[in-house]
Amino acid sequence: MSEPTSPAAADRLTRLAAELAGRDIDLVRVLWSDLHGVARGKEIPTDELHRFADHGVAFCQALMVTDLAGNPLHVPESASSGWPDADARIDPDTLALPGYAPGIAYLLAEVTDPAAHGAPLRFDPRSLLRRQIDRLTARGLHPVAAPELEFYLLKADPEAPHGWRRYLDRDTAGYVVGTAYDPDDMLPLLIRECRALGLGVHAGIQEFSGGQYEINQAHGPALGAADRAFLFKYAVKEIAARHGMRATFMGKPFADRSGSGNHVHLSLTDGQERNLFADDSAEDGLSALARSFLAGLLEHAPALMAVLNPTVNAYKRLAAAGSLAPTAANWGYDNRLAYARIPPERGAGARIEVRIGDGAGNPYLTIAALLAAGLDGVERDLLPPPPITGDRGDEGATLPSSFREALTALEQDKALNEALGERFVQVFTELKRLEITRFEQAVTDWEFNEYSWML
Repeated sequence: MSEPTSPAAADRLTRLAAELAGRDIDLVRVLWSDLHGVARGKEIPTDELHRFADHGVAFCQALMVTDLAGNPLHVPESASSGWPDADARIDPDTLALPGYAPGIAYLLAEVTDPAAHGAPLRFDPRSLLRRQIDRLTARGLHPVAAPELEFYLLKADPEAPHGWRRYLDRDTAGYVVGTAYDPDDMLPLLIRECRALGLGVHAGIQEFSGGQYEINQAHGPALGAADRAFLFKYAVKEIAARHGMRATFMGKPFADRSGSGNHVHLSLTDGQERNLFADDSAEDGLSALARSFLAGLLEHAPALMAVLNPTVNAYKRLAAAGSLAPTAANWGYDNRLAYARIPPERGAGARIEVRIGDGAGNPYLTIAALLAAGLDGVERDLLPPPPITGDRGDEGATLPSSFREALTALEQDKALNEALGERFVQVFTELKRLEITRFEQAVTDWEFNEYSWML
């Protein structure tokens, strides 16, 4: 038997159910993240929510070790142990009310293992992030994060490849707004709905390519930032679907158009909102703590690639000419060619922007891995190399150029294995290698077009 939720949490959930019922909300959608960052969940009538206040929502644990095509790994967490249960333990403090879905409330959950007396499942993404936060806060360091997620909106078109075309076909080079460039006013709609959902949205633009957008979220404590990013991706896809569209965060959906990334801004505070990355006495305004954290990010950059760029497709974005995606582990002051950019703000705004991430990455795992790498730099008092200048974006240790190389780098990184957990690394790499194998066995459109006529 798993240990129950604390009486206080169970009581909050019971009281929350009564409050929601009084607000004409008759369904609660409990959501949790799988390893890919896909939102899994169950819909529960509000008057039944009290039944899950103790152990959470039970589901088949194999879902957590299943690839995107629905193939589960044959590991102890699935078939080889008789398809056991896991529990999605509801966090009553994560309530979100989607205005676009009246009568429904969202609550987020962490996945626990009944066979381990209710301990977090070793590869539950939200629990992995919480563990890194706990390691930092034990040192008096409170991580702050903010994501910048890019995505495409697509419209159904039976004559287009794969049945979908870009919402807008013409590239604009970005930073254009208004109905002339957004005929269905989708960007204002997404901003309004996501703000109403409490996702900390504070700006949005059309990106470089037609139909591509970026919506920025405010910085905040790392767990809340990851929750908002996770729910943001889910909400954008939901809103798009309600308008007959598809939203995709995949890194390179179109070979001839720009890719979609996730730039993550990170800093540490003392718990009283004082930015510990700032040092007014330093020539560049950055503290020794910021430098050692930065050095840790660079030290573990090859292994981080597997988590921040967790698909075969991601490496096509990174290889594309003119993508502004970094190819080496380096850093620079306000330099968008760098792996880690130091934006020009100092004082309360001092931070590190990691620019390598793919839009398809799991927000929880992305931030967890970055915090683990940065903390290792702090614990070892590492120093970063000199910053790059100008267009020298290829200066520094070369990053993996393929998903397979990145997975190997993750397996060989002892510090990240220890921080994130060896079982997580084992399951994650095995799951993703299955994805690579399926890709290598697939016959692509390019192959058919290249070979079928002449050969």
